[in-house]
Amino acid sequence: MIGRSSLLVLLSLLMANPWEAHSAELSHWPSWRGPTGTGAAADDVQPPVTWSETENVRWKVALPGLGHSTPVVWGNRIFLTTAEPFGDKFPPRTSGAPGAHDNRSVTQRHRFVMLCIGRDDGKTLWRRDLHEALPHEGAHNTASLASASPITDGQRVFAFFGSHGLYCLKLDGTQVWEKQLGRMSSKHGHGEGASPALYKQTLIINWDHEGQSFVVALDKSTGRELWRVKRNEVTSWATPIVVEHEGRAQVIICGTDRVRAYDLKSGKVIWQCGGMSANIVATPVAGDGMVFAGSSYEKRALLAIRLKGASGDITDGNQIAWRRFRGTPYVPSPLLYDGGLYFLTHYQGILTRVNAKTGQDEPGAFRLSGIRNVYASPVAAAGRVYITDQEGATLVISAGTLTRALALNHLDDQFSASPVLVDQQLLLRGHNYLYCLEESTVAAGN
Repeated sequence: MIGRSSLLVLLSLLMANPWEAHSAELSHWPSWRGPTGTGAAADDVQPPVTWSETENVRWKVALPGLGHSTPVVWGNRIFLTTAEPFGDKFPPRTSGAPGAHDNRSVTQRHRFVMLCIGRDDGKTLWRRDLHEALPHEGAHNTASLASASPITDGQRVFAFFGSHGLYCLKLDGTQVWEKQLGRMSSKHGHGEGASPALYKQTLIINWDHEGQSFVVALDKSTGRELWRVKRNEVTSWATPIVVEHEGRAQVIICGTDRVRAYDLKSGKVIWQCGGMSANIVATPVAGDGMVFAGSSYEKRALLAIRLKGASGDITDGNQIAWRRFRGTPYVPSPLLYDGGLYFLTHYQGILTRVNAKTGQDEPGAFRLSGIRNVYASPVAAAGRVYITDQEGATLVISAGTLTRALALNHLDDQFSASPVLVDQQLLLRGHNYLYCLEESTVAAGN
């Protein structure tokens, strides 16, 4: 029987905010790589294995504008960002930069928007138009003007649009603060995409571009700048991660020149490691005292770094547990799950699983039948791995050393954002729609 004091606390919580009381019973996906930053869901999450446009779709809603950012979830609320064109069209801007022929021209002003959507029924709870501008540059034809994913701590949600601002909102949509960090100039005008990182009271932004690059730490409550450190880097699209090792929090950012770890409190470099390629996109993952950083452009590189004893330049030191020079990731970030490190070759339909501690093939590389170009990062739950490609296919495979295909599912959309796994649901954000997928028997019982 519940005690009187506990009952009073519960009643006061319900009276103060019924949604918060409900959300405590639900799982969360607070950042684009999930609750642990590795792509793995909570232990009790049971997403569906099969679905289609007519099977196991709890709801499907059309989205305004275009955004490749991954949604984040806190309780019953889904937060996502988008960039919506409006108004008169202007003549397309031209550029002589190499690679510019791959870019999408910007011919209209855009609204930079955050949406909050209810997880029960897909209805929009609120919309906030945070900024309006004619973007100074476009993006690669596979990118968007809203590719950086939001992040939340359950009290605030942070929307980042790079050159178009960083915004802090309450979960009811009330804006708390905003900060403009300047104008980013991306390589070949391919666009912006690194997401913020959040650790306790500190928000971290990686600002790698073709001008003076830097990393900046902000107080999440006020937006006040805590420190800023210049980086000898060109454009990257990698999101920072924060790892606590031996009581010290480290901000780890993968760049073309170096993978570097910064002290969270001061911004001082703790260690650095060379060996990456150009065009860094994949975000590192970390676990069990190790960091895994990969890249694949003009060369292939994947490093497994031991944090114990890491200090100074460790490029050729004993902290490098193992390296690989083939089959390494480019756009999708690695997945760390149940002792295995999973990564795609470039962004093709070839997946490799290795023992995370040793780098040994377990079972190594294998082709994913029915999967082609992959920009979304793989995720895992309930002993399964989910890989979604740009053509609308998601392959579900068993995790572990004996991998087998469980299902190949198709939807009528294109997908660049990574899947989200919460409770019995799988959320897929497409170019046109947001899908909430759930076993029909589960949905019928709600």
